[in-house]
Amino acid sequence: MNWDDVRVFLAVARAGQILAASRRLGLNHATVGRRLDALEAALGAKLFDRRPNGCETTREGADFLAAAERMEAEMLTARASLGRSEAQLSGTVRIGAPDGFGTAFLAPRLGTLTERHPGLTIQLVPVPRAFSISRREADIAITVERPAQGRLVARRLVTYALGLYAASLYLDRFGRPETAADLRQHRLVGHVEDLVYSPSLHYAGEILADWQSRFEISSALGQTEAVAAGAGIGILHAFMAAGRPGLERVLPEREIRREYWLTTHETARDLARIRTVADFIAELVQAERALFG
Repeated sequence: MNWDDVRVFLAVARAGQILAASRRLGLNHATVGRRLDALEAALGAKLFDRRPNGCETTREGADFLAAAERMEAEMLTARASLGRSEAQLSGTVRIGAPDGFGTAFLAPRLGTLTERHPGLTIQLVPVPRAFSISRREADIAITVERPAQGRLVARRLVTYALGLYAASLYLDRFGRPETAADLRQHRLVGHVEDLVYSPSLHYAGEILADWQSRFEISSALGQTEAVAAGAGIGILHAFMAAGRPGLERVLPEREIRREYWLTTHETARDLARIRTVADFIAELVQAERALFG
C-alpha cells in the first residue's frame, strides 16, 4: 500500500469531492482518480461511491478512514520527533479565524513569526465562518465556542468584550441614547442573521430584546467600518473599536462577554510547526490581554 494513495484518500474523504481534494493536494483531477483506483485495487474494496455531485464513503471506506487516520497520526508523530529543533521549522500552517480577530489582531502581528522562521509559511484565513479541523480545512482554528466533538485539543485564549459604539458625527446628528429602549429610535447596525455561524454570536438580544438592524453586514470588520462611517449604532468588539478616531462608546454599562478558543487536531498538536504557531498566538494574546477588555 502506497502512503501517497492513502493521503489522497484522506483528502477526498474530508473534502467530499475529488475536485476539491485535487485542489488542496495540488494534483490534477485525473491523478487523484487514479490514486483512488490504485488504493481500491490494493485493498480489494470499494472505498467511495463516486457521484457527479461528490464522493460518499462506503461502509468499507468508513472502516478504512479510521485506519488511515491512525496511519496519518503515526506519520505526524514521526515527523514531529524529527523536527523538534525550532531552527528546522518549515512547511505551511493554515490558521482559520473569525474575520475581526484574524484581520484586526493576527494579521499585523504574525509577520514576526515568519521573520523568525524563514522556512515557515503562514496562511491566515480570516473569514466569518466556522472551520473544520477534523476535515483539515485549517491546522489551527480560532473559535468563539469550545468544540464539543471530534478528536480535538482546545485551549481558551481570552475572554473579550463587545459593546455599543457609534460615530460622533452620527450621535451629534441623532442624539445619544440614555437607555437601551432609546435604541429603538436609532439606526442599528448588526449581523445578517441567517449567516451567523455560531449560536454565541446571536448576542444583540442581550442588549435589546427586539433589536432590529437597519443595516446588516455579515462580518465584524464590515460592521466596524460602517459604524465608524456614521451608519448607525452597532455592537462592536472592544479591541477593534479601541482607539478608533471618531468612535464613541454608547451605554457603557451594556457589555457582552465572549471567549476565543484555539483548537488543533490531537494528531497534529505535537507537530513542531503547528505547536510553534499555536504557542506564538497564545503568547501574543497573553501579552496584549488588556486590549480585549
